[in-house]
Amino acid sequence: MLLCPTALSLENLRREGLAERAVLTGDVMYDASMAYRHKAERRGGPLADTWRPGEFALATVHRAENTDDPNRLRGIVAALDEIARTICPVVWPVHPRTRRRLAELTLPVGATHVIEPVSYLDMLLLEGRARMILTDSGGVQKEAYFFHVPCITLRDETEWQETLENRCNVLAGADKNAILAAASHDGAGPWTAEYGHGHAAEAILNTIERAYSRA
Repeated sequence: MLLCPTALSLENLRREGLAERAVLTGDVMYDASMAYRHKAERRGGPLADTWRPGEFALATVHRAENTDDPNRLRGIVAALDEIARTICPVVWPVHPRTRRRLAELTLPVGATHVIEPVSYLDMLLLEGRARMILTDSGGVQKEAYFFHVPCITLRDETEWQETLENRCNVLAGADKNAILAAASHDGAGPWTAEYGHGHAAEAILNTIERAYSRA
């Protein structure tokens, strides 16, 4: 059995001649994100008290293609600083490797609010409240889509092609001007149910049970 999170993944398998084994179930990551986001909001905490919904941008930068390339990292940091000074505050939980690279390059972060790495629940809380998300993380791109938050991907490509529809996610790479143009664009969405409706685990279980009942 090939359990597919999206219709696009199902189509990709069909093109490979594997349609008979493929089943569209939705994405279990969506199930988990929605459940734990609500838990994060109920829990609250210092971040919830500080960062109000729609009043800030959230950034994450950790991929080697960005942290190990001084020019790319400079472009991203400069864009985050400009967004923080002209559009809205930027919250950046900095990955340890990224922090080392910033120190090695003596690269100032400017107006960006740099904080320590956060827990899964705090990350979901920040993602769900953000005005926009700037990231090079594959998982964060999807979570931004789940929460209907415009995403700017700091890469030149993405594995999650479904998120690019309706400017829900924009590929900006590490170019300062491209990042700023995406951040300044008004309007994204509508977000469609590309990853299911939050019942992927149930659909997977039902698929397995049906397969065993036929065995």
